[in-house]
Amino acid sequence: MTNTQIENHRTQHIGWLRAAVLGANDGIVSTASLILGVAAASATQGPVLVAGVAGLVAGAMSMAAGEYVSVSSQSDTEQADIEREKIELATDGPRELAELTAIYVGRGLDHQLARQVATQLTAHDALAAHTRDELGISEATSANPMQAALVSALSFVVGAGLPLVTAWIVPFGYLTPVVAATSLLFLIILGGLAAYTGGAGIFKGIVRVTFWGALAMVITAGVGMLFGVSV
Repeated sequence: MTNTQIENHRTQHIGWLRAAVLGANDGIVSTASLILGVAAASATQGPVLVAGVAGLVAGAMSMAAGEYVSVSSQSDTEQADIEREKIELATDGPRELAELTAIYVGRGLDHQLARQVATQLTAHDALAAHTRDELGISEATSANPMQAALVSALSFVVGAGLPLVTAWIVPFGYLTPVVAATSLLFLIILGGLAAYTGGAGIFKGIVRVTFWGALAMVITAGVGMLFGVSV
């Protein structure tokens, strides 16, 4: 008896993983940068914490709204393509079959086998075959606006909360170096976890996330020191 198992691929996580990494990364970088910028322009801890909390709330709402609108647009485009494909299948089946055959020939099958595969898949579920192989839309990668919005907002709150709590606990005299150091540590952990979950190189993921986060914090702190205003 053949033991058939459905493999669990990394691409099944791509929807929520992208939103989670984006949200957490933005939360850490934007809030830490805001805290460092205000700290460089302020003599007390109060304005720093107020700016951090405001940045957390505004950022979470912005992330949720932005992700929802962006992914909804992607979903609308996908649905429009699927509806157009339904019409083409209903009005010009032979041409669609030839189109599917050509796709499989392009992937390496000889014409006869490609025609057989296209015919059988069309008989089984023509729309699913064209959606997957012609349009490149699959269940694993299809847009889910609400999931993206919720995941990105929650991950932003978690990410932003890390430097904010640090700024609240640490004495003001040590705030800038401690927030900067711990935020870089958080980014290193985030980059490593994201790369591990996605099956990518961990070192590459860490460097990619940490470099841009460090650059943003340095520039924002510099602006705060240069102009002496909250940014």
